[in-house]
Parts: sequence; structure tokens; C-alpha cells
Amino acid sequence: MVRQPAVLDRLGGRLGNGFSSRLHDERTASWLGIWLGVSFGVAFVTGLISHFMQQPPDWLRWPSRPVNLYRVTQGLHVIGGLATIPLLLAKLWTVYPELLQWPPLRSAGHAVERGLVFLLVAAALFQLVTGVLNIAYWYAFPFFFTVAHYWTAYILIGALIIHGVNEWAKVRRTVMKRPEDGVDRRAFLFTVAAASGAVVLTTVGETFSPLARLAVLAPRRPGIGPAGLPVNKSALAAGVTTTARKPDWTLTVTGRVERELTFSLAELRALPQHTERLPIACVEGWSASGDWSGVRLRELLRMAGAAADARVRVESLERGGPYRTSWLDPPHCRDPLTLLALDLNGAPLDLDHGHPCRLIAPNRPGVLQTKWLHTVVVT
Repeated sequence: MVRQPAVLDRLGGRLGNGFSSRLHDERTASWLGIWLGVSFGVAFVTGLISHFMQQPPDWLRWPSRPVNLYRVTQGLHVIGGLATIPLLLAKLWTVYPELLQWPPLRSAGHAVERGLVFLLVAAALFQLVTGVLNIAYWYAFPFFFTVAHYWTAYILIGALIIHGVNEWAKVRRTVMKRPEDGVDRRAFLFTVAAASGAVVLTTVGETFSPLARLAVLAPRRPGIGPAGLPVNKSALAAGVTTTARKPDWTLTVTGRVERELTFSLAELRALPQHTERLPIACVEGWSASGDWSGVRLRELLRMAGAAADARVRVESLERGGPYRTSWLDPPHCRDPLTLLALDLNGAPLDLDHGHPCRLIAPNRPGVLQTKWLHTVVVT
């Protein structure tokens, strides 16, 4: 028999599939694997919703209702993702003797199996670590988070499915078998579940306002910020502190219209004003509702003579960045809740909230609620 190095012997216990603790067993690992499979599956689906809301293919038109759909799906994505961290750490602790077994490769088939496990673990750690850094607004990596997070999700879910199929017979046999002694296991699994629950309790307030005071781990909390709403990107960071304050600012409606329109701020305020309660729901998981007042987009499009099925691009005073412009498809253009907002919670927009004019629409990611508007282009 080939003996593994002493350091691995101490860490991993006995050779082969043996474990040095009753908690390093197949039953514990199986239950944690099931929980992780569900958690990563939910994160994958909700992540796709967020991605395709921001970058929809030509054939896809997201609805404008329910108003809070994105708020719920993205909150579930981020808060559920954070709750996955204790599950993954517990799973890795449970199976690490298997990961450190010696010799590391026993055959070609075993090498493929271990390579798949390595890919699964690496992708899971990458998604959770970079996800935490993203919601903390700490971009300590040289790549664009959104692209890397999106493509790694496919690697993770693919490896997870293959691994699940490969291990399903063992998992089913182990889970269905009546345990001989499960006191320690139940206590351990309860502790892991409690840790995940604690993460949820201390972050869910970032999107569920009644629990905002408990959201001590959330990067943004409802009620904190100008007019009682948080801010992600300030006017200073966007480089619009001067241009957004110019007294000669105008909003232009142009493109495929019967007549091009230009409005000063006073002329926009002279139009019929409407107030709607809508959330800002950010991709980082936080969301908060406000009372927005302004002009309905569909009324401006009607005044300009735009087609009923018009698609619109709104442009910001911000000079650069991937979210300087955003698109609205017909469901949002026609929805009476879609406003070019001038006021928030009964007062003129704060500069950091998009003064003098910003877009606010239902069921839409916060990064697409473009601030500091100056042009509406009908296509």
C-alpha cells in the first residue's frame, strides 16, 4: 500500500474513502450537496433573469409588470448567494479528506472525475468570492465582473449537473438509509442552516424595508441617502456636477418621430405631472421605494408622433461608461408608470439621484434607470 505524505495523513485521516470524524461521512456530505444544488440552481436562474433584463436578445421583451418582479428576483439572487457561503464552507470541510486522498490520481477515469470536482469547487469559490466583492463595491480584480460572473455561472452549473448525475445513486442510497447515529450530524447540519439563516436575517432588510434595521451586513439600507433613498453612483463620480446644474439644460426627443421636441426644465414642469411609487432595485441586491413625480414617457412620445411600437434609447449627460445609455422596449415605453422623473418624495431630484431629470420605470434593474437625462432617441 502506498502511504500518503504525513501532512495529508494528518489532514485527511485514513487512506481511500475513510474519514477521521463521524461528521466527515457520506450522509452529511449528501445533505449539504442537495442544499447546495438547490441554492446554486436558484442563483443561476435569477442570475439569468438579471443578465437578460440588462442585455436582452432581439426576440425577448421583458414585461413592465409586476412592478416588483426584478426587486424580488435580484434580492433572492444576492441574499440567497450570501446564504450559500456557509453551506459551501461546510461541504468543503466535510469532504476535504476525499480531496486530499493519496495518490491523487489512480486512473484516467479517476483523473477526469477529480478534474471535474476541481472545476466545480473553483467555479463555486470564484462566484461567491467575486460576488461578495461586487456587492461591497471593491473591484480588486482586473476583469469586468459582469462578464466573468455570467460565463463562470455556466461552468459552475454544468459541472454541478454532471457531478450530481455521477453521484446521484450514492446520494439517494445514503439519504434514504436510516442513520445509525445521527445526533452529531443533526446538530452540525442545524448549525450550518442557522448560519445561513443568520446571513439572510442580516441582509434581507436591504430589499425588505421592514427589516432594514437588521441589515447590518448589507452595503445599502433603505432610508439612508438623499430623500431617503440610497445612491450607488454619485454625480461627482459620473463627472456631471457642472453640466447637470446648467440653467440652459434641455431635454430633446428625437429620432424616428414626426416632430422633434426640446424642453427646458420649466417647460417639462409645465406638462401634466404624475406621481408613482416605484422601487430602485439594484443588481447588488438592495432596493428601496420612493414616490417619483414627472412626465409620462408615453405622453412625450405621443407629442412627438412616435409609432406605437417604438423602441427608445435614453442618454445621460455622463460622458462614458457602460450604462451611459439604456434601452426601453415597447412594454415599458407604453406603460403609464414609466416616468421622466423630476421630483422624489415631494422634492426636486437631488443631484446624486439624477437632477434635473431621470428615468424611472417598473420592473427594471437600477443600472438601467438612467440618471441625468438629456436626450430621448426613438428608433
